[in-house]
Amino acid sequence: MGPSKSFGVLFVVGLLFFSPDQVTGIGANWGTQSTHRLPPEIVVRMLKDNGIQKVKLFDADYDTLKALGKSGLEVMVGIPNDMLSTMGSLKAAEKWVSKNVSVHINDNSVNIRYVAVGNEPYLTTYNGTYLRTTLPAMQNVQTALIKAGLGSQVKVTCPLNADVYESSNTFPSGGDFRADIHVYVSRLVKFLSDNGCPFTINIYPFISLYIDPNFPVEYAFFDGNATPLNDGGTIYTNMFDANHDTLVWALQKNGFGNVPIIIGEIGWPTDGDHNANAQLAQRFNQGFMQHISGGKGTPMRPGPVDAYLFSLIDEDAKSIQPGNFERHWGILTYDGLPKYMLNLGTTNSGSLVPARNVKYLERKWCVFKPNAKVDDPQIAPSMSYACGLADCTSLGYQTSCGGLDARGNISYAFNSYYQINNQLDDACKFSGLGTVTKSDPSTGTCRFGLMIQQYYGGAQRKHGYTWTALVLILFLWTIL
Repeated sequence: MGPSKSFGVLFVVGLLFFSPDQVTGIGANWGTQSTHRLPPEIVVRMLKDNGIQKVKLFDADYDTLKALGKSGLEVMVGIPNDMLSTMGSLKAAEKWVSKNVSVHINDNSVNIRYVAVGNEPYLTTYNGTYLRTTLPAMQNVQTALIKAGLGSQVKVTCPLNADVYESSNTFPSGGDFRADIHVYVSRLVKFLSDNGCPFTINIYPFISLYIDPNFPVEYAFFDGNATPLNDGGTIYTNMFDANHDTLVWALQKNGFGNVPIIIGEIGWPTDGDHNANAQLAQRFNQGFMQHISGGKGTPMRPGPVDAYLFSLIDEDAKSIQPGNFERHWGILTYDGLPKYMLNLGTTNSGSLVPARNVKYLERKWCVFKPNAKVDDPQIAPSMSYACGLADCTSLGYQTSCGGLDARGNISYAFNSYYQINNQLDDACKFSGLGTVTKSDPSTGTCRFGLMIQQYYGGAQRKHGYTWTALVLILFLWTIL
């Protein structure tokens, strides 16, 4: 998940689970790689409405942190991978901590508890790009926190992908750090251990199923229907426990058996692949909640599990290089609507509470003209253009809009581009093939989006379309 999650802001949603003898926490990532993000104030209110207590950011977006001020929510701020080399300078690290941590704690009463330095920097697909810059960055940030008088309040961590460890015998007991990066991971874990910091790991059973057609499906879930894995008398019936304990064995073998573990990301997407749908996502996420709610932990690490669901809200501007599902990890839609029933144990209704006071654009959609012919030669380039600049990941085999006919597919592509471009008249021309309607074309499981109003905060300037660029794109389209 590293390449597609290296940018943007991620919230981690802390949710309480009640059992007779204890209270434990769960989180969920909230990213902002969206063309139209929900205003941070609305999201913070939604988090509180859902009984949420912790949030995690992939960067230190000012507007987000400002909205979190005096909210009582526990916060993890992040330093993106592209800043790791910069943090190799202690002076730069001190400046970053002063601007993004100290100021918000002292002046805005933001409860910052962690700094995530990098995101999955040792991911195999990065080909070693960040191997030599990650630990020095962590060390300098830690030093800067201590100098700022925050060393005991704010801890450093580094979210890593589960590919940093492996098993020599396919069982958890064979776990060890991956041979080619063993020295780097060992040094990183020693730093964490020496400073009382947690090891943060991202575990994705869905990805295992996605990349391996022979992966036993039931093993991804928590129903107990999978063929048990017997590891020297220890029984595993789901991938999460087995993967988690492979890490525990790796830590123990290298002398760090007491380092705390945080599950930085875990979840299931709802679209973009035949195994990505609301039913399986509900089954996985609800199963995971129930699995950890009693505080039993895993065979090798009994006790409460500190974990963070991925993710809170869908992001329509994420890279789809890993797969079309990347834009559909949210338990909520882009506009803050629950996708399925999910009982987090924090609300009276036993279900997710939607965002309140969301402002939408006018109720109108762009569709394929009824009298236009599907063999028009302009259709192919028009759809390619629309999908290239908008989001068509819900189209395809066994996706939420997989049942649309040719006209429906064209309309969906046109509308996605139209909505992302704020319903500008020129965004529904498509060489005369598009027309605006006030009748919602949504059907069955296929929702034709109605865009929310643009948020013009600081992060929007970073991730969204600027007005000048948008006008230029539309101008070029009209003259082609």
